Amino acid sequence: MSAPTMPPVAPVVQAQGLRQVYTIRRGFLRAPDHLQAVAGVSFSVQPGRTLAVVGESGCGKSTLARMVSLIESPTEGQLMLAGVDTAQADAAQKKLLRQKVQLVFQNPYGSLNPRKRIGQILEGPLEINTAMTATQRQEKARAMLAKVGLRPEHYDRYPHMFSGGQRQRIAIARALMLDPALVVADEPVSALDVSIQAQVLNLLADLQSELGLAYLFISHDLGVVRHIAHDVLVMYLGQVVEQGDKTTLFERPLHPYTRALMASTPGMHARGVASQRIVLKGELPSPLNPPAGCVFSTRCPHANARCHNERPELQTLDGRLVACHEALTLSQLAA
Repeated sequence: MSAPTMPPVAPVVQAQGLRQVYTIRRGFLRAPDHLQAVAGVSFSVQPGRTLAVVGESGCGKSTLARMVSLIESPTEGQLMLAGVDTAQADAAQKKLLRQKVQLVFQNPYGSLNPRKRIGQILEGPLEINTAMTATQRQEKARAMLAKVGLRPEHYDRYPHMFSGGQRQRIAIARALMLDPALVVADEPVSALDVSIQAQVLNLLADLQSELGLAYLFISHDLGVVRHIAHDVLVMYLGQVVEQGDKTTLFERPLHPYTRALMASTPGMHARGVASQRIVLKGELPSPLNPPAGCVFSTRCPHANARCHNERPELQTLDGRLVACHEALTLSQLAA
């Protein structure tokens, strides 16, 4: 008798065509401008896996994080959290959904209230969102301190008494107090010394393995992404230019922008990247006036007339999604 087939695991978060457009008003006599910060992004994250979103500043990474964490509602598209369509959820459902998604911010020096002791900081989410007693909240806070590698006496200390790495551990502990299914980490180690970054990344990986957490990891550092991610989504000017599993993207990046990011990162040795090194020139175009064709065409050394006039769609090629008219040629170069 064959073993029973296990049912597929439902994604913690599933996004389809997420779009965020901001209206910018320029006075009474001028028509408002429309800034498209995120343009039709789709992805899903399974329990126990990490999706890294990478790209330069201004590419839409943080806007995407705010939509997933329900700080902002998307202009268009569907966002499913724990199987619930967030657009259809009422106020009570959204309150529960927000508990399922927690944030770890970039700056450990600014994300903790300097006037509160660590115990108060950790117990705050429980006091607001649960009916736990003071004793129960304290027990859980102390247990979480131990889980992130801090000592019991740290419970009564203030944030200024800790190093940057310790503060980020406290921020991670606070994010886990409500037992979330998804943690959105927005550049969580970029403000830390390199020697401390690995410790925090290892802690995140251990917690993921122990608790089955899903991570949406926002970063511009491909070295960090290579250490922690399972899947990678590369964004440029609000659009996805390449998307797939980490191994595929890091071994054979196809989009010129992905190849340029990797070529500019020390220690990255993907096939074809060193010999076909791409150096980005010029500035990121204004999102208020994006290029007519491919959004990367103004900085791409492979751009042709088609690239300048026709926007490429995401297509499946060599085990990943890539939005590039020259993707097949680049695939042959990387082979």
